[in-house]
Amino acid sequence: MPKRNRYLSIMILVTGGTGFVGSHVLWELTRQQPEKIRAIYRDDSTIKGVKDLFKYKHKLHGTPKKPSELRSRIEWVQGDVKDIPSLTHAFKNVTQVYHCAAIISFDPGRFHQLQKTNIEGTANVVNLSIENGIEKLCMVSSIAALGETVDDTLITEDTQWDPNKDNSVYSISKFASEMEVWRGTQEGLDAVIVNPGVIFGEGAYKGGTGAFYRKIDEGLKYATPGVTGFVDVTDVARAMVMLMQSSIKNERFVLVAENTGIREVFATIAQSLGQAQKIKLVKPWQINIAWKADWFLSLFGKKRKLFKSMAKSAVSTTRYDGGKIVKELGFSYTPLATTLQRVARHYQEFYKKS
Repeated sequence: MPKRNRYLSIMILVTGGTGFVGSHVLWELTRQQPEKIRAIYRDDSTIKGVKDLFKYKHKLHGTPKKPSELRSRIEWVQGDVKDIPSLTHAFKNVTQVYHCAAIISFDPGRFHQLQKTNIEGTANVVNLSIENGIEKLCMVSSIAALGETVDDTLITEDTQWDPNKDNSVYSISKFASEMEVWRGTQEGLDAVIVNPGVIFGEGAYKGGTGAFYRKIDEGLKYATPGVTGFVDVTDVARAMVMLMQSSIKNERFVLVAENTGIREVFATIAQSLGQAQKIKLVKPWQINIAWKADWFLSLFGKKRKLFKSMAKSAVSTTRYDGGKIVKELGFSYTPLATTLQRVARHYQEFYKKS
């Protein structure tokens, strides 16, 4: 790896800067670090979401500087992790990288897209990091890239992913993305990886976990019996910044605040939205029939909404140990109920009224 001039000022690059995690990382960086920040975006319209988030965060936390002042520290570069020329331009004079760009999908029909963005895109980021002598890289992975335990013990950073299991296309893409980062560390790149659980936070109400608020607000009364790990998006962003500021390198960290049932999460959301409906459990056999029926209807042109991997996760109990970062950095997680209630206020104030 080329040696970087130690007198060169720090320039931070955030890929996926307008995305769910990326936009919160930008907030954390602009409000607490003096370094220059560059962010990659794909479309002009997506920057508005970052502006709205900064306004809300300023209102919530009362930061000394105005949102416009914080945003002015961001240098926006249009590009794509799949497009090497635009990515090469974005890497100019960069010293640290937060790699947040990714596609989340469990649709086998999107495997090619997942491969191009999640795997090849990460390979491009890693290669340019090595070529440009990047000091440190932090990549957002997922608990989907972790293995499973056979005795229901907590899943940790050391639980090995099993390629012989019936893994989802998303799981395969994130595991392969991590392999690109570890390959980079063998070539001299310092890196850390975070594996967040199911992420809740402000925004993304049309898709992702934010859609649960919209659906429950519209009267959804059913939930699946699964149990998994959850985390606040602000905790993910904060953990990433702390890890990048630390001397820790070439390790990964599970980010899970709490392991709980999906029905309990839905019930808390309903209560936070002032909804009176009682959340009922869907039976595993009903979910099994549902995904098969969804597949059958797709043969006649209906867009698929439920996949086998999603159905499996919806009824599985998987618990994760997010304590490593607590032990090593004294990190503290936001209680899940606090997160869900805060997001409910944001949904009602900003999304529902828009």
